[in-house]
Amino acid sequence: MAKKFNTSVTCDPKKHYMVDTTAKMKVFESLIDEGNYFTITRARQFGKSTTLNWIYDNLSDRYLVIPTSFEIFSDNDWVNVSTFCRYFCTKIIKASRKLKNEILRQYWESVKQLEDIDFDILSEKITDFCEESDKKIVLLIDEVDKASNNEVFIKFLGMLRSMYLDRTATGDDNSTFWSVVLAGVYDVKNLKLKIRPEEQHQFNSPWNVAADYDLDMTFNPQEISTMLADYENDYHLGFDIKEISEEIYKYTSGYPVLVSQVCKVIDENLGKIWTKENVLKAVKYIADDDKFVLLDDISKNLQRHSDLHDLLYDITINGTQYMYSPVDPVMKLAIMFSYIKKSDNSGVDIHNLIFEDAIHTYFINEYRRNNSKERQQISYDYIQNGDLNMEMVIGRFKEIMADRYKDRDQQFLEYHGRLLFLCFIKPIINGTGFCYFEPQTKNGGRMDLIVNYNQKEYIVELKIWRGSKYETDGKTQLANYLKQRNLSEGYLITFSFLKNKVVQEQPEWIEHDGKRIFEAVI
Repeated sequence: MAKKFNTSVTCDPKKHYMVDTTAKMKVFESLIDEGNYFTITRARQFGKSTTLNWIYDNLSDRYLVIPTSFEIFSDNDWVNVSTFCRYFCTKIIKASRKLKNEILRQYWESVKQLEDIDFDILSEKITDFCEESDKKIVLLIDEVDKASNNEVFIKFLGMLRSMYLDRTATGDDNSTFWSVVLAGVYDVKNLKLKIRPEEQHQFNSPWNVAADYDLDMTFNPQEISTMLADYENDYHLGFDIKEISEEIYKYTSGYPVLVSQVCKVIDENLGKIWTKENVLKAVKYIADDDKFVLLDDISKNLQRHSDLHDLLYDITINGTQYMYSPVDPVMKLAIMFSYIKKSDNSGVDIHNLIFEDAIHTYFINEYRRNNSKERQQISYDYIQNGDLNMEMVIGRFKEIMADRYKDRDQQFLEYHGRLLFLCFIKPIINGTGFCYFEPQTKNGGRMDLIVNYNQKEYIVELKIWRGSKYETDGKTQLANYLKQRNLSEGYLITFSFLKNKVVQEQPEWIEHDGKRIFEAVI
């Protein structure tokens, strides 16, 4: 059976094209070899379950690896300690069938039948089994955040923690599980916070024995190329693996499921034609897919968390610069969902361009819902001979701003100016084009919007008027940026909010530092 690009279930190297993550997996192997307890806390579809599967497949020759997953199927599953202990036994019994380990099954069947089982008895039974096992035991627990609101589960983690500390104190390696690995979206260190909000319990984690490690689980272009090389060996299409890997990384920043999804769309929906243009088409396909769970999650989380909503609006629309801080609770939430990442200068960027596009779309639609009378009529005159007429787009945008928002106050326009331009241009390029803000130019004064349409690139700098010197600096910055991207023309929109300032009546082309710039002052 031919391999496929997988985006839904745990990846299997025999069935799916996969990035070679051997070097990353060795980090987890070392942690287990050292007998550590640790967590794999990453956003949805970030490779957590695939990592647990790798541990099972590659370490089972040396350890008894028991894979489990902790979903609560009904409110009665964990009513009390006794029901939880039986649930835990059931999970190990289920794993024993996968392992084809009859001894494991029989032992935990007998534990499950005990009448008054509690955590004291369960801990004794764990010790007895670990002492009798001819291999050290590694317990894997996936989906731990599904149990995060259950106080019995928190006590279970506390029991494992106590057994680990006793093992450390006595030096008896066989007194409990050699290693326990918890995987989920939410950081297990916050579980106590979720069920006991009182101040004295707020930061009392039941899992502070977890070992720390530093590992980037995103895929860099070289890692992406290992998956594409495997694919090319099967199909012999002759495409430029390095170029396509870098283009996929450009839009996904290596977010695992996004990488696979782009590849899947090209393979299954775009005729296996691996070009930069088709990478963009695949990105648009994903952005318009209302069934893609990650993008649906963005919408839900922005509605659910008002502070997160405001933070992402500040970053994406206002260009506000924040210092990266996992201590800040709102930023920590955004990091946990992988909506943001640390930039090169220790600031904050949206994690990838696909997420940025989805967040922009959310804010655009939110604004339109609240201002339904301001919806525009799209004219196909903006597209001429298949190309985007950016000069006409900006000219018309200036006319609309001058007419529709002439009575708005300064604070409104300064806060919404960039959003209004996104509201205007996105429907024009929708279906064919893609736009995003260049992270390196995001600040309170300027943001460079990059618009890709029909294989052409348009750079639009959006500035807020800060005085004549800053206006000149903006032209110089734009000219330098155009040089970096080998473009001869660019566009400059300056939002001016000084009521007594005489502004340019009509947009015009100017020459600056060897580049043609179409300037509009609004």
